Amino acid sequence: MNVYTPILVLGAIAAAFTVFSVVAASIVGPKRYNRAKLEAYECGIEPTPQPAGGGRFPVKYYLTAMLFIIFDIEIVFLYPWAVHFDSLGMFGLVEMLVFVALIGIAYAYDWRRGGLEWD
Repeated sequence: MNVYTPILVLGAIAAAFTVFSVVAASIVGPKRYNRAKLEAYECGIEPTPQPAGGGRFPVKYYLTAMLFIIFDIEIVFLYPWAVHFDSLGMFGLVEMLVFVALIGIAYAYDWRRGGLEWD
């Protein structure tokens, strides 16, 4: 347990600072309410009513999300591989080439479906 004590203390300090900041800002901060401030933030676009089951998202949204996941997974696996590259030898190199080829296939699919075109 002695090993985790500094981490727990740091977490407690961070939580205390967070709570203190939120409480202090609500007490000390200015309170100037107006109609625009109380509306939902929609990047300057007036919100439109949505159907009861929720609105439909265009396919472009999912393609962009898929591209993010592709690169996110790639970085998660490439960084530890690069750190231990010397100890993995030829096996590690071949496995990473197969992994990068699979990522390339997913990237090509996303590219072919139009995920990289910004309208």
